[in-house]
Amino acid sequence: MTVSVISVRQYEPMSRTARLFQLMQALRSGPQPRTSIQLAQDLGVSPRTVHRDIDTLRGLGAVIDGEAGFGFTLIEDATLPPLGFLDDELEALVLGLREVELIGDPALSEAASAALRKLQGRLPQRQSHRLSHAVLTATRFDRPPKPGIEVARLRKATWDEQAVEFGYSDAHGAETHRRVNPLSIVYMDRASVLVAWCHLRQDFRTFRLDRMRELVVTEQSFRPNRVPLLRQAIARLRAQQAAEDCTPPE
Repeated sequence: MTVSVISVRQYEPMSRTARLFQLMQALRSGPQPRTSIQLAQDLGVSPRTVHRDIDTLRGLGAVIDGEAGFGFTLIEDATLPPLGFLDDELEALVLGLREVELIGDPALSEAASAALRKLQGRLPQRQSHRLSHAVLTATRFDRPPKPGIEVARLRKATWDEQAVEFGYSDAHGAETHRRVNPLSIVYMDRASVLVAWCHLRQDFRTFRLDRMRELVVTEQSFRPNRVPLLRQAIARLRAQQAAEDCTPPE
């Protein structure tokens, strides 16, 4: 029987505060994500200590994505000051959030409104006034059809990398039952669509949200394959768009 031995670099004992600082430095540098074994080797501690320290950093406000077995990525560093915005950057943010208010599902629309309120409350007075009297806004006379499912649940399943099942009606009314790995939701002019890997067709497919019904989130995980699958799907869609106009799927 072969026994794998993980060598841990020996360091002089350091205080917990110093160790947390070193962990933040390790998360900021190098390829992402970083596994607990890699971080443990960098710090000269055990993977279990790394997990405890990551929980501590999260409690202090650092946004660290990932979990044991898949690696960790530093998303937001609580030790850095908030970013300031140029006026054009601020207007771009407001315009984007106003658009999400219009086309997003109820939870996403409310989140966009809440983000605008938070943004306005934390800006310098001049820019807060500029946000209140923005010269740019968004409106839609024709909105995509109402989704046939709870989109917030679909978004969560996509983030959690869990397969979903649903009934689907195509443009001719034919009904099928699908199990897919959800990869991304795309908001288009005439429809909102799900980009997914379809278990039935064993290929990438797009599904209009208004033609989906009875969404079920399964226990089947496809972690950590969402990002590579999405890259493949985007490459496929771009190739198709190069040959024809971009229209919602039938």
